Order: sequence, then C-alpha cells, then structure tokens
Amino acid sequence: MKKRRLDSSEVEVSVVVFGAWAAGGWMWGGNERAKSIEAIRASIELGVTSIDTAPIYGQGLSEEIVGEAILDIPRADLQILTKCGLRWDVEAGEFFFESEGNDGHPVRTYRYAARDSVIAECEASLLRLGTDYLDLLQLHWPDPTTPIDETMEALAKLADQGKIRAAGVSNYSVEQMRVAEQTVSLASNQMPYSMVNRGIEADLVPYCVERGRAILAYSPLQRGLLTGKYRPGHAFAAGDHRARYEFFTDENVRRVDAFLDSIRPLADARGITLAQLVIAWTIAQPGITAALVGARDAEQARANAQGGEIELTPAELDEIARRLAGLRLDVE
Repeated sequence: MKKRRLDSSEVEVSVVVFGAWAAGGWMWGGNERAKSIEAIRASIELGVTSIDTAPIYGQGLSEEIVGEAILDIPRADLQILTKCGLRWDVEAGEFFFESEGNDGHPVRTYRYAARDSVIAECEASLLRLGTDYLDLLQLHWPDPTTPIDETMEALAKLADQGKIRAAGVSNYSVEQMRVAEQTVSLASNQMPYSMVNRGIEADLVPYCVERGRAILAYSPLQRGLLTGKYRPGHAFAAGDHRARYEFFTDENVRRVDAFLDSIRPLADARGITLAQLVIAWTIAQPGITAALVGARDAEQARANAQGGEIELTPAELDEIARRLAGLRLDVE
C-alpha cells in the first residue's frame, strides 16, 4: 500500500489508516475485543501500517486493544497515532459533553490540554499501547481554557524527549493552526472529511497544501452512511451515537442512497464495493494525505485496506463530482 509523508516530519503513514474509535466500543454500542484485534491484524497483513486511536475511545480501552493487537509486530513496521486533550478522569478545562460509557454509566468529557496534563496523558498512552514512543501525538480538540502555546510547548517537550516523533492537531481551525505553529512545527491536522462533508475544502485544505501540512481525513465513510448499508428507520444498538447523528435522519439517508445508486455502476464496473469506491475517492482528493477508516471485524478491515489500493481515473473522478453536485443534505 502506498505511504505518504506527514509533510514536515519524517513520519510516513499508509494512505488507509486503521481508525480505532469503534474498537473502544464507546459511543458505538459496545465492542467485541477479539474481533477488534482480528480487524487490526487483518489490516496490517494487507499493508495498513498506521493505526489511529485516542485515550477517550472507551476510556483507555481502544489503546489497550491496539497494544494487544500489535504485541508481536516489529514496532518499526508500524506508525502509532494517538491523541490527548479529552479527559474523562479529571474535572478540569471546559466541559465538552456527556455520553454513555461502555458500562452504561454516564461519562463526562472535558477539553483539557494544560502542559502537565498533556505530558501525563502521553505517559499513560505509552503504557496502554505497550510502546516507548508515539509516531504522532495529536491534540484531540481545542481547549479554550489553555493557551495554545502552552499546549504546544508540551508537545515540543515530548518530541525533544523522543517520546513522540511528530506533533499534530485535530479539529483545529486555520487560525488555531497559525497560532500553534508559532511554538511547534505541526505535522498534520486530523479533520472530518467525506463526500458529504467537505467544508474544509474552503480554507483548511488550501492552507495545509500551501504550507506542506498533512490532512488526515476522519469519518470518510460518514460513520458508515456512505457504505450503502443503511435504510431509513434503521435501528441502531443501544449506546450508538448515530441514532441521534444528523446525517442519519431518514430524509438524509434517502438522499444519500439515491446518490450512491447513481455511482454504483462505477463500483460495479471495477468489481469493488461502494465503500471501497468512497475510500479511493477520498485519498484521491487534493490535500488529503490519508483516510482513517474503522472496522468491526477482519472482513471489513480487509475490504477497507483493499480500497486503499484503488486508483480512480480522471473520468471516474469527474463522474463522481458531477453526481455529487446535485446532492444536498439537511445538516448544519
């Protein structure tokens, strides 16, 4: 599988990155640990060398699962990406939101990225992942209660100590990136991006392209909506956040299904799935370095990895663009 450099660093990532949010179960209706481990290992077997996780995903569980899955794999063969700045174990910073934990009890989440907190989170992540360094540590969400330069100073210190190879951010605006880069050189910004969620094309993509910063696209399948597997009225499992997610209203599902039907002939002609077509489209977009894609089991993981091997032709990309031009969803 192709790799791409996180531009201002020495870190290279596979164009498909295994996204381990669902592996932690949190907000996805639980998980099956063994299947998550099998999914990660199946991805690696097909060339997915990069895994993205975060402490908040299952309150440490996702990182533990990733650590178990990679236990027997040479560390130098992998790129481990995780995050910091969302705390469930302290009441500090800005209250973010409350959700249901894997045990059914409420989990209150706080944006908190003070210097000592970032360093402590990194140390805890290293233990859960069973490694002595991270290839990329990303601030998960901006923390309005901590000056950006303080947070970036912590990331710079961790880099100087050899505990992280590169520093990144997630969900940062262009202006926030500008401020952050007065303190540390950012390798990347991880942002939501998909066929039906393309807001970053207006300002963030041009900014990152001009300055040589990588963009890691999360939710490229729009949390499963773009797989074509959902129909209006779908009943999600208890604890699955998509039951309340605005992209999954019955009307939006109908509109997306109609769009997917219009591009299905492209997938059929290639002998690939709609999801693989969407993944291939995502990594072909200007400025997009890699697509983060999750999987519940080994079968899904293998299919996602294969999507990263597909190169669409200019004619196929033009046809998708033409179909997308007529799609409108009711989202804020």
